[in-house]
Amino acid sequence: MPYGQTSTSSLADILERVLDKGIVIAGDIRINLLDIELLTIKLRILVASVDKAKEMGIDWWEHDPSLSSRHTGSPLEQENRRLRAELEDLRGRLGPAEPETEAAPDEEAGGRPGGRRRGSAP
Repeated sequence: MPYGQTSTSSLADILERVLDKGIVIAGDIRINLLDIELLTIKLRILVASVDKAKEMGIDWWEHDPSLSSRHTGSPLEQENRRLRAELEDLRGRLGPAEPETEAAPDEEAGGRPGGRRRGSAP
């Protein structure tokens, strides 16, 4: 490019190229004191379009419940939903719930032999 000639690329053109191709920014920050490593921060930043990220096999946002309406939950949540649906189906097949059965005679009498409770008349 000759001296003094300005670039005709706009910010939108540059952004479009970056998103189409993708760009990786990597860096490390280390804090040492007397040759003792106190803190290390590793930064890895990828700037790309969603389509480009999917081409690279990156799709974590599709499985994050706070970012995706299509997220189905963890395997445990899925199993819980399946079991609840199965339970409701079985309850529907059995019909209306029967009233609770009465307690056995020993249980009614407080579990004491002879069927009498303490303080009750013979």
